[in-house]
Amino acid sequence: MLAEDTIIMGKRALTRSYAKINLTLDVLSRRENGYHDIKMIMQTVSLFDLIIIDKAAGGISISTNLRYLPCGEKNIAYKAADAFFKEAGIRGGVKIMIHKNIPVAAGLAGGSGNCAAALAAMNMLYNRPLSDERLMSLGASLGADVPYCFNGGTQMAEGVGEILSPLPKMPDAYILLVKPPINVSTGTIYEEIDNAPIAARPDTDAMIAALKNGDIYSVADNLCNVMESVTEKRYPIIAGIKQKMIMNGALNAVMSGSGPTVFGIFDNFEKAKKSADSFSLQFKDVFLTKTLNNAR
Repeated sequence: MLAEDTIIMGKRALTRSYAKINLTLDVLSRRENGYHDIKMIMQTVSLFDLIIIDKAAGGISISTNLRYLPCGEKNIAYKAADAFFKEAGIRGGVKIMIHKNIPVAAGLAGGSGNCAAALAAMNMLYNRPLSDERLMSLGASLGADVPYCFNGGTQMAEGVGEILSPLPKMPDAYILLVKPPINVSTGTIYEEIDNAPIAARPDTDAMIAALKNGDIYSVADNLCNVMESVTEKRYPIIAGIKQKMIMNGALNAVMSGSGPTVFGIFDNFEKAKKSADSFSLQFKDVFLTKTLNNAR
């Protein structure tokens, strides 16, 4: 875990946490405890946050480049550090600086990625007191997407996100991310989806076959997210972004996670760049990225 993307320099660790997109996302059922069983295929893209971790004599402090991001106990990196010290039985402290590039509350697992990166980097910084299995279990207790974020790449997640199956890597492609200026509550979307009519569900087998064949056009054809119809109903701008991306030459476009970020798959850089420039005239959070495999 966290191999080439983490650098240890004495009492300091520098690492990256990457954004993810959902090629497919299906919500299967609701458990008695309120959590949902899901089945989804996730893919890492090249947009990342930079995280700097320094050992300290005691306590946990978080700082970020975003004034509105909580830096206390509500920050998931704080929770990760606290959980790590307790699980490892270490009496120590840490200072964590997070330079955010991934939009917050965007359906891109920005927070989950920060959590996984902090756990793995701290484990390296403190001479690996926890096994990969214990780290994975600890991450799962902090967030559904955290286990995936340890290794990234192309994986299928089942259960509540903790059951992972590596898949053939997604063919290289340009991925355009556009986040409209709205905030979506993941919990609210999950609550509404229980009673929402689902017009189409992902064909997971077809997506896996497309990945095995290295067929980017079939991958694009099989993009599907059941949460999209629920979030789109609240925020019609999402449908508008999708339509514009496709008009701009995307092979297909779909919402990631519970939203509101929309991503489009492009097989041509010039088309992707032209589309990104067009969206940049309207939105702040526009990122032209690429597929990234074996991020960890």
